[in-house]
Amino acid sequence: MPGGDPAEAVTPAPDGPRRARSNGQFAEIWRRYRRNKLAMAGLVIVAFEIVMAIISPFSTPYDPFEQNLLNTLQPPSSAHFFGTDVLGRDLYSGIIYGVRLAMIVGLSVVFFSLVLGLTLGALAGFKGGAWDAVIARIIDIFLAFPPLVGALVIVRAVGGGTLPVVIALVALGWMTTARLMRGQVLALREAEYVEAARSIGAGTRRILTRHILPNAVAPVLVYSFTSIGVVVVAMATLSYLGVGVPPDVPEWGRLISQASQYLSVPGKSFLWIFPSAAIAITTLGFAFVADGLRDALDPKLRGRN
Repeated sequence: MPGGDPAEAVTPAPDGPRRARSNGQFAEIWRRYRRNKLAMAGLVIVAFEIVMAIISPFSTPYDPFEQNLLNTLQPPSSAHFFGTDVLGRDLYSGIIYGVRLAMIVGLSVVFFSLVLGLTLGALAGFKGGAWDAVIARIIDIFLAFPPLVGALVIVRAVGGGTLPVVIALVALGWMTTARLMRGQVLALREAEYVEAARSIGAGTRRILTRHILPNAVAPVLVYSFTSIGVVVVAMATLSYLGVGVPPDVPEWGRLISQASQYLSVPGKSFLWIFPSAAIAITTLGFAFVADGLRDALDPKLRGRN
């Protein structure tokens, strides 16, 4: 308007439309996710297990560590829903404690693997040159080790316990995330909107955080949910082999290992069925969530239906 305040002409537009578009995108993703029945079942499983992990210190009928050698190998009953294990501990309480341990280890491993993998993958893909060559060689070196053997070596070297298990699984789990991120960044760094950001003087950090990462994170997010189930199985495998968590900790793999000597004993199948079912349900829950996210986030599905 003639004669008006010049500052009014350069007043930035409100961010309402941008926020509305973002909300609309999330609503569309949720709508697509919700239509996948298995994905919704997986979400219920994961949410239930997270809640159980939080309240497990207050919700178990018995102390999961309390041993009673006069009450070993008792079948399921009203007093002990899942029976008692080889040390006389309440198996139901042990399974519930195992949920907490699985969530803590699984989420911790995936979080630190994401931090390491996203950082190195983004640097390799965006910087290129020597950065890409060095990081790619580091990834190749780590991938040369068989994961289970590498985890066994690291846990043995660092010492038993939950923390060494987390360290071992992070050390052997970040490479795939880095490769995924590198590939996404390589595909996006020459995009028109990235070139436009460069042309107006945007720095590397701003380009990565505002323009590349938000568009590259979808496949990494899907892989991360799948990885949580893989971590749960890996931790159980290490415990079954006698490394990892201490022997007195009621971890699912440790419970199966202790029950293995009773596999052929009639009436003792509950010793391994319940912890095995816990591993299977947890793994399937995260796999279903990952599949649902993949379908909901897949840009090829946009505009259909």
